[in-house]
Amino acid sequence: MASHLPATTDSLAMALEANSAAESISILQRVLADPSSSPDSLRIKEQAITNLTDFLRKENKAEDLRILLTQLRPYFSSVPKAKTAKIVRGIIDAVAKIPNTSELQISLCKEMVEWTRTEKRTFLRQRVEARLAALLMETKEYPEALSLLSGLIKEVRRLDDKLLLVDIELLESKLHFSLRNLPKAKAALTAARTAANAIYVPPAQQGTIDLQSGILHAEEKDYKTAYSYFYEAFEAFNALEDPRAVYSLKYMLLCKVMVNQADDVAGIISSKAGLQYLGPDLDAMKAIADAYSKRSLKLFEASLENFKAQLEEDPIVHRHLSSLYDTLLEQNLCRLIEPFSRVEIAHIAELIELPVDHVERKLSQMILDKKFAGTLDQGAGCLIIFNDPKTEAIYEATLDTISNVGKVVDSLFVRSAKIMV
Repeated sequence: MASHLPATTDSLAMALEANSAAESISILQRVLADPSSSPDSLRIKEQAITNLTDFLRKENKAEDLRILLTQLRPYFSSVPKAKTAKIVRGIIDAVAKIPNTSELQISLCKEMVEWTRTEKRTFLRQRVEARLAALLMETKEYPEALSLLSGLIKEVRRLDDKLLLVDIELLESKLHFSLRNLPKAKAALTAARTAANAIYVPPAQQGTIDLQSGILHAEEKDYKTAYSYFYEAFEAFNALEDPRAVYSLKYMLLCKVMVNQADDVAGIISSKAGLQYLGPDLDAMKAIADAYSKRSLKLFEASLENFKAQLEEDPIVHRHLSSLYDTLLEQNLCRLIEPFSRVEIAHIAELIELPVDHVERKLSQMILDKKFAGTLDQGAGCLIIFNDPKTEAIYEATLDTISNVGKVVDSLFVRSAKIMV
């Protein structure tokens, strides 16, 4: 191992290449411990911070990264604020790449927020707070995240930092969506779009806006508009080779299934763009599309079981597939009971290959929702289907007559008022 400190960035790089990871980390720590604050020394330290961050991330030493960020505080007083912000965010990003560090990231961000308040570094504090709010949302600490965002939005609006405002408004939209408050989620997204229209927005951020727009339109059952937004997001992420491209593509396929165009799914997957992302996510959507095309509940349930991580653990897909499953179940039940006026529930359950209690609950719900006229005889275990009641035409004609008479009386009243005047 080298016995002296590297004098230049080139000698630092050579020293790192000649030693193992553990020895390289030791060299870099000694470089950072050097009290010198000359321009050359600061430049070498900056390179050492970058290298040490990479080494610690590769070694999954999240706690060491946290300690490093604390140790660097004296160094931050010697370098420009913009460079400090870059280093701090780089180390926090490095911790985020280490698995199972959510709690550590939250703790680290809270420490940095306190430090930035003490040092009056507003620019950096706002960005760390935005990161903290995102982490709190991921860990489902919704009240704390919402409280943090509310204050941050007011502050950033006063400073008119449009780029940060777009990020925060987008985050607020996602947070309200997680809380199932659709009107506020849409309002926050509209605010983000308004701020984005006033500045240049990086492609990744524009893709995020389009992705959130698609999610909100899908929630309103406007799947055609949602598809177009998901397509725009996919193109942006695909060009950047962003991992979110596969999710955008998955949601595009979901929209095709939801608008009864499941046959288009195979074509999209086999296209040039789709072939780049072949894997469990696309296989899951293809299985769902096949089950829907065949109107097979058995295949649908098998797909949910075989691709649980891709379908049930994705909250957006799971919510829409639950609705799709209910629709498919109702269609199958209506088709099966159509020839009967009285039929055993057990027989329907056997035909549809589902548990009797499950079928009974669904039939009861369909009767209450007036999907068909009938009643359940639970003592005999039977479903009794009534003929569709015919609406008497005379009722509509009577209502029309009464409405017309009302208009005539109103007209006469207006005329009489004029005469009296």
